[in-house]
Amino acid sequence: MPKRTEVGIVKGDKTDKTRRVEIARSVRHPRYGKILRSRTVCYVHDEHNASRVGDKVEIQESRPMSRTKRWTLVRVVEKGRDIDVAALKAARAQSDASQETRGAPS
Repeated sequence: MPKRTEVGIVKGDKTDKTRRVEIARSVRHPRYGKILRSRTVCYVHDEHNASRVGDKVEIQESRPMSRTKRWTLVRVVEKGRDIDVAALKAARAQSDASQETRGAPS
């Protein structure tokens, strides 16, 4: 029997070699017919820590690796476009400081 393959978005990368991947889907309510958004959370084994928060990844079913981990990372489909605001501010402050030192007369 072939193993299932899914595509989801990494929502958590705090632990080493483990990623929290959410698979979004739409479900029709059985009585009222309204389309509801639902999600499935999978814990994925990422051996080389290749993915980050916001990345779109392809995952595959595998043997149980821990109490919650049942999936492995196949590949990173698309890198996330999330911007680290703290790093951006630090870089901007550093560039402003370097410009002040260059422009100041000696």
